[in-house]
Amino acid sequence: MVKIKGLIPIILLSLIPVLLIWAPFLLRFKTFWTIPLPQQGMATIVANYDGPLYLAVAKTFYNPKLLGDNYQFPLSNEYYSAHFPLFPLLIRLFSPILGQPYSMLFITFVSSVFALYFFYQHANRYLSKENALFLTAVFSIFPARWLIVRSVGSPEPLFIALILSSTYYFAKKKYVFAGIAGFFAAMTKSPAILLFIVYCLQVTVPRLHNFNQINFKKYLPLLLVPLGLFAVFSIYAVRYGDFFTYFKSGDNIHLFFPPFQIFNFSAPWVGTFWLEEVIFIYLISVLGIYKLWQEKMKTYFYFSLVFFASLLFVAHRDLLRYSLPIVPFMLIAFRNTLLKKEFKIAMLVIIIPIYLYSLAFISQNVMPIADWTPFL
Repeated sequence: MVKIKGLIPIILLSLIPVLLIWAPFLLRFKTFWTIPLPQQGMATIVANYDGPLYLAVAKTFYNPKLLGDNYQFPLSNEYYSAHFPLFPLLIRLFSPILGQPYSMLFITFVSSVFALYFFYQHANRYLSKENALFLTAVFSIFPARWLIVRSVGSPEPLFIALILSSTYYFAKKKYVFAGIAGFFAAMTKSPAILLFIVYCLQVTVPRLHNFNQINFKKYLPLLLVPLGLFAVFSIYAVRYGDFFTYFKSGDNIHLFFPPFQIFNFSAPWVGTFWLEEVIFIYLISVLGIYKLWQEKMKTYFYFSLVFFASLLFVAHRDLLRYSLPIVPFMLIAFRNTLLKKEFKIAMLVIIIPIYLYSLAFISQNVMPIADWTPFL
């Protein structure tokens, strides 16, 4: 059982940075540190991409007629199938109490708590409690893109919480819990299917020389991961009349061959040649994966390797958001460096740009909504 006392630091680490991000919007500051801010209050937070799209799904549950009649976005009804159902279902569950917009923010916050909690559990396997908590504090705000998705309506915290819980239980050989968490992860975002590939690799690769002796029966709960994806597509079969609607949702699937097409500045979701930070994302990922392999952190290594391999085919300007599921494992890979005094000093400096970048990003990443009535 999770001790409430032990959860308090995790809750505070999840809550305080988000409240600090919200404050200038709540207080309707016209500017902060010379950054111009919109004057719509919390509506700016709620309207951040792709929150309103999840609110629309929560309200209609993929009903094509309701989507077409009530929402102003110039999108096909099939486009919403790229927004998987678990997050909107949870929004819908709490909306009678909190209302749709604040239910979305509540689910994002609770998911963030669990993401930080399971990250702490992972870190605690290799570090003292104090150092594990410090690393969790780092993860609560770094990278800034993670802090941003924790501060708006987003399925990423839920997805990462489920990824971390599934890998945590898999490492402890609790395959039923790993499978259940993987099932719900697959109902949150499609890349969760990579978990199943990771588990298959980890089970089979070390035992290739005695493959016939693998006790596959004890790993059967891991089949819940692809079953979660099957459940999502079954919902689409009922609502849209097409089991494979997700693959017809438009330009939501940003995987392209050959790899590294993110450097095609003319690609629809790239649109710029200012992409040098992408090289640093690749570099840090490769170094982290190598360190995980060196230290024989098999679950972390296989997951990071498989997930990173998929990132090479992503052509989207917001590559860091796509990379967020491997960030926790990169932090653990570099834990010895991150615990040094030099990094702690550096962290004190970069807190300011993390905060300012988050404010600027959120202030500009807003969907235009003229009428909020359908979302309430």
